[in-house]
Amino acid sequence: MVLDDQTTVGALRQAVATFVDAREWQPFHSPKNQSMSIAIEAAELMEHFQWLTAEEARAAVQDPEERAAVADELADIVIYCLSLSNVLDLEVSAAVLGKLKTNEDRYPAEAFRGRFRRPEREKVGRMRDLDAAGAAEVPAEKPKDLPT
Repeated sequence: MVLDDQTTVGALRQAVATFVDAREWQPFHSPKNQSMSIAIEAAELMEHFQWLTAEEARAAVQDPEERAAVADELADIVIYCLSLSNVLDLEVSAAVLGKLKTNEDRYPAEAFRGRFRRPEREKVGRMRDLDAAGAAEVPAEKPKDLPT
């Protein structure tokens, strides 16, 4: 089994490039096509969790078949991301670490620990989460007229 701490981003990028090269797919791998493919695959991943509560989603991936299906969708997303980085000749490690630094500055841990909204927007966001009576958060539930 190959583990994350044993495989570099560069090795993954090279594996994706080798796969693409062997099929002569370079003409199809434009930034537009790659970015659209990332979004499409992300939607396929989201389908596995659609209409589930956070707790149900965590429980769903305990099933080995569902976990494997989710892993396949995540792999598709990562492959397209690595392929896009190859097309654009972007250093993924530099981009990720740079973005984390930006986010460290934008969302300091002291101000955001345990919250996902900016403190000044927290009251507005919480009001949106309340039902019409203002008494309880609106639960996530599947609309009755949509198929599962």
